[in-house]
Amino acid sequence: MEWATGLGVVGGSFVLLLALGVPVAFTFLFILLAGSIALMGDPIGPYQAVQNLFGSIGSFALAPIPLFVLMGEVLLHSGLAANSLDAINRLIGKVPARLSLVSILAGAIFGMLTGSTMASTAILGTVLVPEMISKGYHRKLIFGPIIASGSLAMIIPPSSLSIVYGTVAQIPVGPLLIAGLLPGFLIALNYSINIWIRVKLDPSLAPATENISYSRKEKMKIFIVDLLPLAAIIFLVTGIFVIGVGTPTEAAGLGAMGTIVVAACYKRMSWQIIFKSLRGTVKVTSMTLLIIGGSIIFSSLLSYSGITRTVVEFAIGLDVSKYMLLAIMALIVLLLGTIMESVPIIMVTVPMFVPIAASLGFDQIWFAMIMLLCIQVGLATPPFGLLLFVMQGVAPKGTTFKELYMAVIPFLISDLFMIFIIILFPIIVTFLPNLVMK
Repeated sequence: MEWATGLGVVGGSFVLLLALGVPVAFTFLFILLAGSIALMGDPIGPYQAVQNLFGSIGSFALAPIPLFVLMGEVLLHSGLAANSLDAINRLIGKVPARLSLVSILAGAIFGMLTGSTMASTAILGTVLVPEMISKGYHRKLIFGPIIASGSLAMIIPPSSLSIVYGTVAQIPVGPLLIAGLLPGFLIALNYSINIWIRVKLDPSLAPATENISYSRKEKMKIFIVDLLPLAAIIFLVTGIFVIGVGTPTEAAGLGAMGTIVVAACYKRMSWQIIFKSLRGTVKVTSMTLLIIGGSIIFSSLLSYSGITRTVVEFAIGLDVSKYMLLAIMALIVLLLGTIMESVPIIMVTVPMFVPIAASLGFDQIWFAMIMLLCIQVGLATPPFGLLLFVMQGVAPKGTTFKELYMAVIPFLISDLFMIFIIILFPIIVTFLPNLVMK
């Protein structure tokens, strides 16, 4: 099968270059440049590739990405994220495994503020891990909840990865962002129930409930001073396009401006923080746009060579149900997640999987959410889940990867359960986008 040979050559080249230490973006650009010359000849192939590259990264749909990244950078460097985490900790009060539950709630909130899984995990790990260790939490209830909740930023808007997926798959970004709200909060609830059941079954996992109490007046002050401004930012980011009065790009602009204003009001802004935030934004955004541009060229080459059409015809010709094909595609993404980062997975799979899903009659927003959830699982799956390495970087010295693996497995089971539920009940994903569109 010629299409299989072509995919094998591309896949082998990709793995080889990554093994040699070439960055993902440049790996794809090199392979795609060579592929364009082989398929279209020189100079037509490179010229067409460059045209596709500039056409893709110049898309207005990608404008929210640098703005969302800037929000996360300002929150991280100004200390607002750590400040809000402390406020959540004080407000939750006297409950079993309080700090583990704080990490879940804070992960959901940071996901709505940063859109970055790595930033959320790093913030939560840096602030919470030392306190949880000092209070006697079992490491399974320290590392597991933080890694799991950090991955919520992939699903809950403003998810930068959802924007990347929507752009590569050429589906509306706004409805896709909205679609992540309900699944994201259901996953957070599922994590919380997971923690509660495990502590009930084995009380030694968490210390005795701490007798922490604040008066109603003190709680109101904490909420107004430390959390209300961040709630306003969340509304600017998510609420604007959920209620239909603005686009994701406009929401991102308001959110970035609101974050800077709030940081300035807290007297947390300085030229050094501004420089660090802008530098981080340029670094992350430039690599992301290069990767997206490479994925668009990849899609064009697959279409030009006929591989996309042949793969779709081959998949549809298999004597299996459409849900079995869905399970196969989900399994491929899950397996890739154990060895690859999230954006390259989208680049490799979306150009082939989206046409298959469309030919099977699947709702594209629903299918996208299933793929994103599978990628989310991959972020925390051994041996090379990205968030495992982020957690290792902020964990105390001597923390082994085996400890991280064992801590995250119960939450991966929760994720797989939620994927199954969403497959059974697509309305969980489609309800809010359909409501907003109406």
